[in-house]
Amino acid sequence: MTSPLPSGEPLPQPLPNPPASVAMFLVATIDPGGQSAVREVLGSLAGLVRSVGFPRPDGGLGCVAGIGSRAWSRVFGGPRPAELHPFRELAGPRHHAPATPGDLFFHLRAARTDLCFTLAAELLRRLRGAVTVRDETQAFSSVDSRNLLGFVDGTENPVGPAAADAALVGDEDPAFRGGAYALVQKYLHDVDAWEALAVEAQEKIIGRTKLTNLELDAPGSHKDVNTVLGPDGAERRILRSAMPFGRPGHGEFGTYFVAYARTPEIPETMLRKMFLGGPGAGPDPLLDYSRAVTGSLFFVPPAAFLQALPGG
Repeated sequence: MTSPLPSGEPLPQPLPNPPASVAMFLVATIDPGGQSAVREVLGSLAGLVRSVGFPRPDGGLGCVAGIGSRAWSRVFGGPRPAELHPFRELAGPRHHAPATPGDLFFHLRAARTDLCFTLAAELLRRLRGAVTVRDETQAFSSVDSRNLLGFVDGTENPVGPAAADAALVGDEDPAFRGGAYALVQKYLHDVDAWEALAVEAQEKIIGRTKLTNLELDAPGSHKDVNTVLGPDGAERRILRSAMPFGRPGHGEFGTYFVAYARTPEIPETMLRKMFLGGPGAGPDPLLDYSRAVTGSLFFVPPAAFLQALPGG
């Protein structure tokens, strides 16, 4: 069982804001009997990142780790984050957000591909025989922060104190203050169908101009559907980390999407609007060209929580 968090303000894990040049995403399930090895790796994660990154101080190596609902009690025991639950599959009349297996999540990022590769290889070496990798995706930051559909991604991300307020759990769950929920999805794009559209049609779907990234008045657009308002009429924010990936030789073009949030209710509301629609909004017209192929929800514990584990 994990010991309580040390007294004082808990430091969060280093959430990516802004995204780095290179990223690698690993999603795994924990094999029977593998929880001890997982605890040891999570407890030593901060030191491992320092060791791999130290000879290359300009490399910006970092790693965020999260745990899924079904694995939490197996790995940690004791109390659990108040809103942690399995990813909720959504099946609408036209679009489907699948729930896929995931107990363990690593979001690695750096300025250099070799740093992510080296860290991932060492993590998986230490977890050999303890986990089964369900997804391994290498992603990159594209030209002008654009996705593979040609539009700038992440424009409305909060920064500074606003980012911490959007992403980090506060006094509403004091035992896990400084943690974050990570909703993870992988999307594949039908680039041929998308590029067959006129630029004006693409802009109407996205809700922004393609060249200048200016916001448009486009009711029902992707931007519009993904806007969630609170009771006071203010927009409720998340910290988005969306990065392109692909294999052009295999016709694969996609976006790896992670929503870091202090409550999963906000990104889940976005997904319900996107996939199911609702009064005056949705489903998201972008889903006619972008298909979700994975879906998982994790909790990212504060750094001190992990350092209190064996190996920390």
